[in-house]
Amino acid sequence: MSHPSVVSPGKPVALASGVHWIGALDPSMRRFDIILNTANGTTYNAYAVRGAHGVAVIDTVKIEFADEFFARLEAVCRYDEIRVIVLNHLEPDHSGALPELMRRAPNAKLVLSQRAPAILKALVRELGTEPECTPVGDGDVVELGGRTLAFVHTPYLHWPDTQCTWLEDEGMLFSGDVFGCHFCDDRLWNDAVGDFRFSFDYYYQHIMRPFRAFVLEALDKLEGLAPRVILPAHGPLLRTSPREYMARYRRLATPELGSGGDEKTLLVFYVSAYGNTARMARAVAEGAEQVRGLRVSLFDLQMSDVAQFVDLIEEADGMVFGSPTLNADAVKPVWDLLSSLTLVAVKGKFGAAIGSYGWSGEAVGLIEDRMRGLKMRVPLKGLKVKLNPTEDDLERCRGLGRELGAHITGTARRRVVDIAELA
Repeated sequence: MSHPSVVSPGKPVALASGVHWIGALDPSMRRFDIILNTANGTTYNAYAVRGAHGVAVIDTVKIEFADEFFARLEAVCRYDEIRVIVLNHLEPDHSGALPELMRRAPNAKLVLSQRAPAILKALVRELGTEPECTPVGDGDVVELGGRTLAFVHTPYLHWPDTQCTWLEDEGMLFSGDVFGCHFCDDRLWNDAVGDFRFSFDYYYQHIMRPFRAFVLEALDKLEGLAPRVILPAHGPLLRTSPREYMARYRRLATPELGSGGDEKTLLVFYVSAYGNTARMARAVAEGAEQVRGLRVSLFDLQMSDVAQFVDLIEEADGMVFGSPTLNADAVKPVWDLLSSLTLVAVKGKFGAAIGSYGWSGEAVGLIEDRMRGLKMRVPLKGLKVKLNPTEDDLERCRGLGRELGAHITGTARRRVVDIAELA
């Protein structure tokens, strides 16, 4: 049974008096930015807002969909009526049609966040010259005649340049990527489309979760606006219970697994082919458990789904990864877990690596390089042991656990580093 569409080819969709959706549908998209599965495709939401003195265009579309965008834009205004072009975010799926729009509307003022001009130049090289733009931040406004666009600085959601645009007279928040999702349905409105809850949460987990602290800062600003409608850059337009989506973001961004009080946490993960790395990991945990104020957990990754550990890692203060060296590399479960850390904020957390090996022992150094690439702190040289660890080797592991625990709890003694250690 077919459902009634609100989107027709080349036709804008009226959202309120003088406010139109002029975006594009991409139902065949199946993977976005390499990392996101998009089983229901996506939308590129762009908007036109008319005031007594002219029109503002808010965001554009991916370049492949520019013809649809311009057809809908031309149905609501002439190009000489466009006074302002607002880009809430400069990623190509939002700015793809910008160069052509600026050619067609040369008198329009380009309005960006204060962090955006440095990014703009690389995105619009085809113009030949860098366009003039007006950077805006919290409290800045653009008057359209009888209606006002105000700007809310929301950096790192999910690029440094991101912002939201607020149309107060309609209670409309043009939110950029925030509160969006990859879900294409030509009925557009959240109370008319299919069930997109999974897509909403999935988008948050893969796009916004690494910037959880910035999400909470943005919510502190946006919740006070009490929007009647939220108009994101992707996915359904949120006219029914829009503040419930804000509340969902706050729940997703608020830590829930903290151990309470001042207690710090260390997670020790390992995979062991013949039990040698497992013995090392247990010794590290034994040493760390001697540190007051440190809670230690030990996990065997070989029979585990690494996805279940992401929440734990997000709340932990330190991690140890143990892997044997197989074919000059760390083993797959360890790499799978390390790869998942791009979804969480691990910058500044403490880390260390251990492992048994038979020939060359590259796993420990590779793991350390990955942790440093994630901006984790790796204060101690990792331990690698050839084949079966001796009691002396296990005591070195206990020592690593104690010393790493001291770093995590802030009780580590200052030490003098020989310049030869840095070579």
